[in-house]
Amino acid sequence: MKNNNRETKISRKTFLKTSAFAGAFVGISGTMACSGAKADVKEEYKGLRFLFQGDSITDGNRGRNEDPNHIMGHGYAFSVASRVGADFPSSGFTFFNRGISGDTVTKLEKRWQNDTMDLKPDVLSLLVGINDVGDIVRQLGEPKTLSEFESGYRRLLDLSRTQNPDILFVLGVPFVYRVGKRNENWELWNKETQDRAEVVRKISKEYDAVCVEYPGVFEQATKHTPIEYWIWDGVHPTVFGHELMAREWIKTVAERLDFLNRYNYDS
Repeated sequence: MKNNNRETKISRKTFLKTSAFAGAFVGISGTMACSGAKADVKEEYKGLRFLFQGDSITDGNRGRNEDPNHIMGHGYAFSVASRVGADFPSSGFTFFNRGISGDTVTKLEKRWQNDTMDLKPDVLSLLVGINDVGDIVRQLGEPKTLSEFESGYRRLLDLSRTQNPDILFVLGVPFVYRVGKRNENWELWNKETQDRAEVVRKISKEYDAVCVEYPGVFEQATKHTPIEYWIWDGVHPTVFGHELMAREWIKTVAERLDFLNRYNYDS
């Protein structure tokens, strides 16, 4: 019996050593494959300026200074920027995050010049809408109607396109789930969010934008895992939820920026 235990321990020890070596090999191979040392993009894509704009989901508790350790926050914007920036280091890409927690379309309009226009983005990623809904549910200030939300949203895009006719818009579809405080007035939360989601989808088509279907990603994910794993309070993603958003962003934008096709998240 003792001999069997000893053999088991030896086998396990050998296995762990072998696994560690294999893991190290895979890690090294992965680094070599994805370091960006040989990655290249078309000349027309070099020097692109990516701006992530929106509310707290985009904000991700980002730094408010130029500290490069915190400048992109800790959400999906960070995941996209870190991945693409690491894999295409010689392409001269620049990434900005100007999301601000609590922002609505109206609040975005007030700071659009400083936080968007002055940065002169080539790729503008925008996710907004859930705070517009929150104002209606909580009856805060002067909640904007659906038509006011749409007209304000369009003004943001029109201003950006006037500055850069070739700008690529990446418009995120807003989402909400029946978790935590969202259980209160759920029907209103859901209806108003769905209405704004449809507005974003419509605008995406009219402005030839990339439309990132975040709701579809989470709905697919919840077939196997409860929504609380991905969205902790009905609105804000967990670390894992942000990763799903980043993957969907990259996969969808790859339809227009083909160098992103190196990432295959369908496999």
